[in-house]
Amino acid sequence: MKIMASASLNAAQKESVFELWNAEYPAQLAFHALQDFENYLRVLHQPTHLLAINQHGDLCGWAFSFEREGECWFAIIIHNTAQRTGLGTRLLDELKILNSILNGWVTDHPDYKKMNGEPYHSPMQFYIKNAFQVCPEIRLETDKLSAVKIKWPGT
Repeated sequence: MKIMASASLNAAQKESVFELWNAEYPAQLAFHALQDFENYLRVLHQPTHLLAINQHGDLCGWAFSFEREGECWFAIIIHNTAQRTGLGTRLLDELKILNSILNGWVTDHPDYKKMNGEPYHSPMQFYIKNAFQVCPEIRLETDKLSAVKIKWPGT
């Protein structure tokens, strides 16, 4: 598995990440068109993208960090066939090398489904296992998502 870092995504990478996003994240976070996803990417401040590519040239995972309101935020998506293989931890470790602090939002309940109707499983235990702290007093509650803030403090 090769991990490539980039400040931007080319057209083919955007298409692959768009498909991965819509396949693996909760359905209510799906982008209806590639243009909508490109609009999301366009407003990210100082993004760094990490693409995990398998030996066949297929995208298996994507992690990205960006600045929002003076803090470094991140997200990771792993293709379901590559979950529980260590790839997520590998991408997190790369993000930790590039950033001294990482902030993210994580769903903490089993109420969401993916676009294909399968349950979306909260990755909370994965982040706890990877030294993230849960900030239960800081929640994101919108019409699309209910999540709790997680933070990796670095050293």
